[in-house]
Amino acid sequence: MSDTPRSAVDKALDLVEAVARAPHPARLTDLAGEVGLHRATAYRILLDLVRRGWVLRAGDRYLPGTAVLRMSSAAAGNSLTALARPVLRDLSGRTGMMANLQVLETDRARVVDVVRPDRLAMISHLRDELLPAHRFAGPLALVAALEPAARAAYLRPAEADGHPLDGEDGLLADIARIERTGFAVERGRTDKLVASISRVVVPTPGAPVCALTLVGPDAEFEAAGPDRLCGQLRDAAEELGRILTAPREGTP
Repeated sequence: MSDTPRSAVDKALDLVEAVARAPHPARLTDLAGEVGLHRATAYRILLDLVRRGWVLRAGDRYLPGTAVLRMSSAAAGNSLTALARPVLRDLSGRTGMMANLQVLETDRARVVDVVRPDRLAMISHLRDELLPAHRFAGPLALVAALEPAARAAYLRPAEADGHPLDGEDGLLADIARIERTGFAVERGRTDKLVASISRVVVPTPGAPVCALTLVGPDAEFEAAGPDRLCGQLRDAAEELGRILTAPREGTP
């Protein structure tokens, strides 16, 4: 590293670049050592980078965030979408439903990858779209997994649309149900013929990495049985969590 004093921007970019070029999701200690920062300093900067979408945190490891992925294909091999793609394919194949991957951004969730069976081509995949929590299961599951103090920004789109926060049909009641069950279910709110169910991957409590969501015709959700779909979705979320946080071969 150069002896020239580095600005806060230099340090942040050094960490973004270190995360992007790592051959596997890297740990804080490894990143701090690589860029020549004290561990506590690197941690504080990474918190801001996670908040802004430049880095994703999965347990004690870090990988490129959606902001990086939209700017550079070089990180694709170690991206969340690359690591999650086999899980999405398997989940869609076992259920016959469309499966998507979502992550939180400033006040909504973005759909970053989708596996859609040909037979469901009539249902929009919403890839790369930003979805509000009061209309879709994925962002709702992600917001419910946040610490209460971190939810405010994601509640504002609902207030702006006139969607109630309080009461039996309010967004806060929806969040409370998801906290109890672990699943967000949306049937007919955006499209009366389409249903969805979502579960988060959350290695660290209060810090969801992403959400896996199943989408399909409402009638098929009923026929398939919510309990069976929940079980398959739970298994997929747990598998992705293991992929994101398990040590790779040859790493300490």
